[in-house]
Amino acid sequence: MTDTLSGQINLAGLFDSSAAPALISSLTLRGEDVARNADTLCAVMGSPSFRDGSIIGTSRRAGFSAELLQVWREVGVEVVARIRGSYALVIVDGARGCVFLAVDRFATETLCYRTDGKTLAFSDRADCVSGRSDELDPQSVFDYLYFHMIPAPRTIFSDVRRLPAAHSVLLDRRGVHEARHWPLLFDERRQQAFADARDTFRNLIRENVAAEVAGHQRVGSFLSGGTDSSTVAGVLCQVTGRAAPAYSIGFDAEGYDEMAYARIAAKHFGCEHHEYYVTPADLLASIPAVAQHFDQPFGNSSALPAYYCAKIASSDGCTKILAGDGGDELFGGNSRYAMQRLFEFYHAVPKGVRRLIEPMCDDHSPLRRIPGLKQATGYVRHSRVPMPDRLQSFNLIMQLDPASVLSADFLARIDLSEPSRHMQSTWSECQAPSLINRMLAYDWRYTLADSDLPKVRGATRMAGIEVGYPLLADALTDFSMALPPDWKLRRFKLRWFFKEALRGFLPDAIITKKKKGFGLPFGLWTTRTPALRQLVEDSLGTLATRGIIRADFIQKLMSEYLPAHPGYYGEMAWILTMFEQWLRNQETG
Repeated sequence: MTDTLSGQINLAGLFDSSAAPALISSLTLRGEDVARNADTLCAVMGSPSFRDGSIIGTSRRAGFSAELLQVWREVGVEVVARIRGSYALVIVDGARGCVFLAVDRFATETLCYRTDGKTLAFSDRADCVSGRSDELDPQSVFDYLYFHMIPAPRTIFSDVRRLPAAHSVLLDRRGVHEARHWPLLFDERRQQAFADARDTFRNLIRENVAAEVAGHQRVGSFLSGGTDSSTVAGVLCQVTGRAAPAYSIGFDAEGYDEMAYARIAAKHFGCEHHEYYVTPADLLASIPAVAQHFDQPFGNSSALPAYYCAKIASSDGCTKILAGDGGDELFGGNSRYAMQRLFEFYHAVPKGVRRLIEPMCDDHSPLRRIPGLKQATGYVRHSRVPMPDRLQSFNLIMQLDPASVLSADFLARIDLSEPSRHMQSTWSECQAPSLINRMLAYDWRYTLADSDLPKVRGATRMAGIEVGYPLLADALTDFSMALPPDWKLRRFKLRWFFKEALRGFLPDAIITKKKKGFGLPFGLWTTRTPALRQLVEDSLGTLATRGIIRADFIQKLMSEYLPAHPGYYGEMAWILTMFEQWLRNQETG
């Protein structure tokens, strides 16, 4: 694997004022845009620009990094407040004796680093950080099994950290200082007319799509048939003035296919529609390659269909593909938002009444055996769990019981409560009064920055095509943060404003449908396809010898759990298979 932003810096030389100029002149950084002057050096990747418009265009055009150094000289670390767009950047300053690293609001571009106090090494890929240890971090392995990805700042490697979204790190003589550079400030009191907000919203989407198209002859879009991808595909047709290419993935499995809605959107907007049905044979051919492409274990199962979409778009002549990521997380589109609002109603019940009710709702209560009351007691039990832990009430590995899944030796090396502390820390970063905005900010970290965006970034880079996220542009994010909370979740109606603002533009069938996305019928296909089952059994058989997962659990997973409930336990089979395939690449790479 290759990185696109990397370097290694001798900190002792940088911190020595007499040696720093020679260090800067001899230092080489890799990046899409690199600039230097007498005592500073800068490398950038992504598509940043300055908020004041002092430079127009992306970092791929000569000049951004050079001007970035000029602004850095004036304001230092506050430079990130003047940048918009997607970016990862590194500035080495010999005069100040420091190194500064930063990533954008949602970590659409990523940056990992390692330092021992003498040397700093960094890369946009964790596995490409120079001098890193091959030792895997046990806690990060458990994070992967818990979240199906590894949330920043940890990585799978014991001595490598990943910058969280909207964070920067400054290394100077006093040490390492990591900080959030974009505060999560929601304006929940602003009053605005719906018609004005609707027009602003539509204009922003159009401007964002137009900005993504600039400089490209042929740009396509992912099209799942949901509101987000349909909106992007439709606006892309408007902006280009022609039938823009749109790419959809289907699955020949009941309950998993959304192609009908993708066709509705494509026909409505006049897209040049391309369909591809992923098969078990595709999984057999691509699972090892997809698993091994990522810089650390990654278990988001929609990475594989996203890769096929991007691959087809690339072979079709597109140099860029637009994704609809962000609509749910900015405007309140995930079903769990309504569910958690329902659970929050319980906390309006007087404490005295709750104290009387709760003992009757525990696990051993006889009320749980009475038809109709079991659901009521379950509601109380789930409502009692505080946020954000309640969001993981049905976490797969915790439901299975870690002691039944993990070896005793591995269990002794990890802290089962660490994911909860990580979530609590993330939850505390946002102090918005409303539950919906706090859940959105939480999902900006776990759903977008650490899962969905790495999925799309990995899939498109593997396919050799650029990706853009018009629904995550800074101006649209700022706009969403100033909307009234009940415009995002109106009673139990998800993304009320988004849908109402696009009524008449989107087909009614798209507005009223329930979102599924690119779900992968992996468990179902594993039980029905002998060759795929063999791949899984081979992967899990080897994994059982590594001292992490219990061999008896793997045997039970394949012989009992998966055949009985392939849709549910297929997720565990998937994340374990992808983990083993990634490990094999590390051993041979």
